[in-house]
Amino acid sequence: MGETTLYIVTLGREFLLKNNFQNAFAKRIGNNTNFSLSNHLQIMSKAKTVEERHFYISLCVKEKYSARELERQMDSAYYERYMLSSKKVLPEHIPRSVRGSIFDTYVLEFLDLPEQFSERNLRKAIIENLKQFILEFGKDFTFIGEEYRVQVGGQDFYIDLLFYNRALSCLVPIKLKIGKFKPEHIGQINFYLEALDRDVKKPNENPSVGVILCAGKDDAVVEYALSRSMSPMLVSDYTLRLPDKKLPQNKLRELTELALENGEGDEE
Repeated sequence: MGETTLYIVTLGREFLLKNNFQNAFAKRIGNNTNFSLSNHLQIMSKAKTVEERHFYISLCVKEKYSARELERQMDSAYYERYMLSSKKVLPEHIPRSVRGSIFDTYVLEFLDLPEQFSERNLRKAIIENLKQFILEFGKDFTFIGEEYRVQVGGQDFYIDLLFYNRALSCLVPIKLKIGKFKPEHIGQINFYLEALDRDVKKPNENPSVGVILCAGKDDAVVEYALSRSMSPMLVSDYTLRLPDKKLPQNKLRELTELALENGEGDEE
């Protein structure tokens, strides 16, 4: 009798939690309330704030996450990384929509690379795990090709990875680096952007946006390197391990408190 009673109470509690959660956020997600119970409970148990819950609900609606995909995103501190990226100061010529589509830091733990690897190893590992890579970058990214060839002045040049982003309506060439960002990387991606915009971009598409994806970067060096470039490009770094979520959480808390102290709390 005791076991049966416990089962009924537990089931009733889950039903109550589900309905309370749906009612609380129904206006936010409109008619897209057909989430699994596991997704509901996962967001409720792991998200620390109302803002974080709103974020993951919206993300689930947009990306149509399975329970496993949602779990991976939350474990990788996806919300914290998005918020930290959105707070980065960008050169004036780069639209904020670009930062909303391209993160400052990516987590590529699924590549399962050895301790020592080459840029070719990195590129091949991404191609072999393309589904997970697009999950991390966002499902608006559509893969076009690896070592994508552009021809200029009778010479062939090869772009490591080329994607198309539906939200930005533009081509996105990605330059892979296994080391730390260096200012000279800017010239190469600038060249690719010019070649794509002249010879590949369609008239109805926006100018291409370049991404230099490197193993590390100094934000001051990146800021100096980009300050005189008028091309839309961003420098992102990557990690090959799931992060300790406390680190981005603490960093986000510090930035939020600093913004409030400076009277920026109402800004997006």
